[in-house]
Amino acid sequence: MRDSEGGDSQRAGSRAWWALVVLLLPTTLVGMDIGVLYLALPHLSAGLDATGTQELWIMDSYGFTLAGFLVTMGTLGDRIGRRKLLLIGAGAFAVGSVIAAYSVSAEMLIVTRALLGIAGATLMPSTLALIRNLFSDPRQLALAVAGWLSCVMGGSALGPAVGGLMMQNFWWGSVFLLGVPMTGLLLVAGPFLLPEHRDPNAGRLDLTSVALSLAAILPATYGMKELAAGELSPVAPTVAILAGAGCGWLFVRRQLRLTDPLLDLRLFAGRITGRTLASLLIAAAAIAGSSLVVAQYVQLVLGLDAMEAGLWLVPAGVSLAIGSQLAPRLAERMRPATVIAGGLGVAVIGFAVGITVDLESGPVPIVIGSGLIHLGAGPLFSLGIGMIMNAVPKEKSGSAASLSETSNNLGSTLGLAIIGTIAAAIYRRGMEGVVPPGVADEVVADTTGSLAGALSRVGQLPAESTAEILAAARESAVAGLNTSMAVGAVVFAATAVMIWRLLRHLPRTGQPEPPEAATAVAPAPGRHEGSEEG
Repeated sequence: MRDSEGGDSQRAGSRAWWALVVLLLPTTLVGMDIGVLYLALPHLSAGLDATGTQELWIMDSYGFTLAGFLVTMGTLGDRIGRRKLLLIGAGAFAVGSVIAAYSVSAEMLIVTRALLGIAGATLMPSTLALIRNLFSDPRQLALAVAGWLSCVMGGSALGPAVGGLMMQNFWWGSVFLLGVPMTGLLLVAGPFLLPEHRDPNAGRLDLTSVALSLAAILPATYGMKELAAGELSPVAPTVAILAGAGCGWLFVRRQLRLTDPLLDLRLFAGRITGRTLASLLIAAAAIAGSSLVVAQYVQLVLGLDAMEAGLWLVPAGVSLAIGSQLAPRLAERMRPATVIAGGLGVAVIGFAVGITVDLESGPVPIVIGSGLIHLGAGPLFSLGIGMIMNAVPKEKSGSAASLSETSNNLGSTLGLAIIGTIAAAIYRRGMEGVVPPGVADEVVADTTGSLAGALSRVGQLPAESTAEILAAARESAVAGLNTSMAVGAVVFAATAVMIWRLLRHLPRTGQPEPPEAATAVAPAPGRHEGSEEG
């Protein structure tokens, strides 16, 4: 049958929707696995006698390898088959989860978490690429992508709360076993419901490009995380970021010269896909940065315990899921540029609420503001990812999925580093001269470095000025929050203007496109988008 755009598009039946349900299982799992350890960390640290450094690696090793292998796994799926890679990854994730649950040392858990990250890198691009293959109709594809994104964010939002619930009833290893039934259902139902798709013209896997992609992403991610943490001298993280950037430049040069590149960057060289990817990266940065300062506010400034804070943060992830689900339906009634720019406008209002928060506000205003930010960002993520997936031939959908996921991951890491640095600088400026003379240098450094450091040093501060110091520390932390929210408002407002100018010519979903728009957004298989735009 022919769709409303004039192209050949077969509307998917019930089998495809059941396949989507199966694909949403690993999507939810990956989203949840990032946050589920937050409340389990103290318990597993005590059980494994982990040092502070080992705790950080237990948390970060998963994210490092997940980010590093996304490009490789997305392209590998195009070559060997996306269903095959998904099932292999799901099986590896299930085995790794069991090993992690019964780890007997911190070192064993760190290595296992790193391997889980590699397995997780097979899941995200494979699921998104298979969704692109299952749904050819633009309306159905938009709804499916929105559901995929909702599960990612819903899983991330529920992770801390689920982790807290598991810790109340079971031992620390139980948080890792959550993934076993999900991957089990996928392994059972996947071979029957999921079709196999691969690129029939894919060349060999270039191992040098794989090494360069890892050498670009891993050091850059490490450097940005360390800058965000602010616990080391900025020299080493900066060197790591520069080294990653250098390897990234070599990676790009090699991809443009190879006949069979690991990632065909020319597919994403067009004005719309390139700027949409940039918009997703910027939005992910602002969302991650705002989430960081909001989490610190509810836990450290308001003094809520981890479980309470986790529950207060759930509405943010739910709001993004709602915004993602509403966007495809709105895009059938108005232009995508209007939907995305309007959503970003709602997010700007949320940032404005965050600017007004103070010590007496309590959790409700910041939760409302955070909810509006995530609600307004939902349309950009769901419609933007859909545009990127539509912009490449189906046989390259794994590469498109991996690139959009890499953009989101790097954006989140970048946002944590930049917003974290801004908030820390505002805090330190507010604490200048607050600690009286005679206090040990290390106590002063911790107290003036972060609110968490000040709270950890309460017993070592002068008794007569402790209350005054802590009050100043909380005020400085709130000032950092307000400034970070102002930065987010400016970034989202500028992104809204860019999106409006870039996409205003695109019609509503299901409406005929102008020839130049169709060429720019969805190049025919075998042709590069950039070649149509000069």
